[in-house]
Amino acid sequence: MADAVKLYGTVLSAYVSRAKIALNIKGIKYENLEEDLSNKSADLLKYNPVFKKVPVLLHNGKPISESLVIVEYIDDVWKGVPILPQDPYERAIARFLAKFIDEKCIPVIKAVGSNGDEKAIAEACEQLQILENQLKIKGTKFFGGDSIGLVDIAADFIAYWHAIREEAAGIKFFTEDKFPKLTKWADDFVNSEAVKNTLPPREQMLAFYLKFFGKANGM
Repeated sequence: MADAVKLYGTVLSAYVSRAKIALNIKGIKYENLEEDLSNKSADLLKYNPVFKKVPVLLHNGKPISESLVIVEYIDDVWKGVPILPQDPYERAIARFLAKFIDEKCIPVIKAVGSNGDEKAIAEACEQLQILENQLKIKGTKFFGGDSIGLVDIAADFIAYWHAIREEAAGIKFFTEDKFPKLTKWADDFVNSEAVKNTLPPREQMLAFYLKFFGKANGM
């Protein structure tokens, strides 16, 4: 009997895209279930009663929540192309960097508003520089080496969502001259086969952020 795989999510979410990318890397077919987050389904509330958030992966009736937990679960269950390094030390470093992206990098990037606060931009650039340096040290196409790994997937917001967010806010600090390795990585990442069909349409994402910043500015 084939695995029954369902993914509860929403098209605009970078966290949901993480799960989709991992499933694509493994070549797993799944049922995509789009959630209305203003009116969450009974299934979502049942399968993620703690956080009540997407994504939720349902594998043979068993729910798994939280995007990076889902990615690791997918890597553990389905063999083939590995997402996490096989070496224990490299595996630990990948987990550390993914945690850094979630807890330090993305929050400071999101803290930059359309007013272009210099302190907030400086803090965001400081965190992005850490990732830039990691790519310089590795000297590889992706954080995961020649193929996409856990850290790349964790950084999907930086690769795609952030540039659109900058455009909507009318600011630009994630530039090729400041971050040559990271911007090249972002281009390679969003255009890779496993990633590009998981991303929301750019026009839809831009409209969302324009509305977001319009509300933030009282417009």
